Amino acid sequence: MKRRRMILASAQLGMASAMRCAAPTSLFGAKLAEPSASPRALPSADQVAWQDLEVGMFVHFAPNTWQDVESDDLSTPLSAIDPKHLDTDQWAQTAVDLGATYIVFVAKHQGGFCMWQTETTDYSIRNTPWRGGHGDVLADVAASCRRFNLKLGVYVCPRDDHFGARTGGICATPALQARYDVMYRQQLSEVLSRYGDLVEVWFDGSTATPVSDLLTRYQPHAMVFQGPSATIRWVGNEDGFAPNPCWNGIDRAGAKTGTATSLNSDPNGDAWMPNEVDVSIRRPDWFWSTKNESKVLTPDQLMAIYYRSVGRGAQLLLNIPANRDGLLADRDCASAKAFGQEIARRFARPLAETSGSGGQLTLPLPASTLVDTIVLQEDIRRGERVRSYRIEGHIGGSWHPLGEGTSIGHKRIQPIDPGSAGPASIDAVRIVVTSSVGTPIFRRFAAFHNDGPPPPDWNAAPKIWAANLAGSWSANAFSVDLTHKINAAAQYRLRFIPRAGSVMALANVVLRLHEVPQPTLVKHVRGKADELILDITGVAETVQISGQVLGAEEGQILLQKL
Repeated sequence: MKRRRMILASAQLGMASAMRCAAPTSLFGAKLAEPSASPRALPSADQVAWQDLEVGMFVHFAPNTWQDVESDDLSTPLSAIDPKHLDTDQWAQTAVDLGATYIVFVAKHQGGFCMWQTETTDYSIRNTPWRGGHGDVLADVAASCRRFNLKLGVYVCPRDDHFGARTGGICATPALQARYDVMYRQQLSEVLSRYGDLVEVWFDGSTATPVSDLLTRYQPHAMVFQGPSATIRWVGNEDGFAPNPCWNGIDRAGAKTGTATSLNSDPNGDAWMPNEVDVSIRRPDWFWSTKNESKVLTPDQLMAIYYRSVGRGAQLLLNIPANRDGLLADRDCASAKAFGQEIARRFARPLAETSGSGGQLTLPLPASTLVDTIVLQEDIRRGERVRSYRIEGHIGGSWHPLGEGTSIGHKRIQPIDPGSAGPASIDAVRIVVTSSVGTPIFRRFAAFHNDGPPPPDWNAAPKIWAANLAGSWSANAFSVDLTHKINAAAQYRLRFIPRAGSVMALANVVLRLHEVPQPTLVKHVRGKADELILDITGVAETVQISGQVLGAEEGQILLQKL
């Protein structure tokens, strides 16, 4: 089946168009001065290709589905796991309807159950009644992706509760760690070598097991989510939005931690690491249950997510979980399809588009017409160059402001501010770059009349929860139990407020999830001696943090969810 192509996937650089303007000189104004510097961070060819995919579909399916819980409690007898009607072609068709270009399948979640014919553990689909023990869900997903012209990604969780490995695949003793490393490497080798080319591999919560050599050997072109080989990063929340601005650059040292998020962004950084926004259609739940059908996001809610993820230059990975029959629920599919149709309606037919370089670029329109949305794309092969810009419309013989922004990167969807001149009858639009590093190079500058309002919060900054008292410290030492205050996968900020004096530094900090130290998930904030950032990639049974405060002897500790 041919996959429907939508214009939300970027126009190819070499496509000819009568409306393209290759020269940097405006038809209505002078060319701006161009700086001589160039960006430090440049993407690889694989990163560029991945960012062009823009939208993917996540599928969560595990024993949790039979338990009505988010985290496998290991209570389901394997004899009960028998998804008789499993149909991965239905999954793939839903991805096509959604407008996704790839599927990331959860082949192994944190409980440790494997959805393929593994030789490593009895806790797998091989020991269920489904297809007489010969079924392989991952193989079915791979075959459906090939039939529907979709790319395939996999989630192979380093955590394994059935074995006893905690977040990041960290075990309680060196002996257990050595055993687990052997098992996990074999599991990963099976997945990476049997199912064809993969576009993305997820190591949720990073991985303590060495895997870089396996990725290089079997899937050198796959994007890697978290871990020492990471090439993409978690945006830092599961609510469906990227920050504004959303930069691709990051300091190389931060990139190497394997747990960097959008909070680590630096437009002048020396490493390219784009953000992926993961969110579930049954928010905030990732797995299907008998209790969460009322939580399904509407097409309007999904559109708001689209504007604040893809529309901010990030990747959108929308989760649609499978039920106990092995099918995606009708209500989920209907909402996803309506969402995909609305994206196509809004962005399939631009009024006009162009490309070019320089500090100012003008797009003449075929006739004076209504314009309510601008789509911008940089040629990210040359880096992210624009730091700030404004959009203007030529109305009644003069230029009028229509909006402004900062980051563009792979894509920026810019609705025209209703408080400005638009939507109005416009005969040309132009972008004026007010700050850049190097000469701006635009892959696409397109004008649209969507005939529909943008989401009301399309340009809103992320909301930060109010600070809550989490604990205190005395005699320059702290030990705080955060278990009942951290109830969602997200990033959290700890601030240390002294009773007197000041905090000079935080030392010997140890974050423990499930009583296991997680050194890569706690970060010091550059330039802020009194703050820590916690990357909580999954809800843990216990969350504790301890350490020393240099300077002030006592004070209070505040917690914020970011």
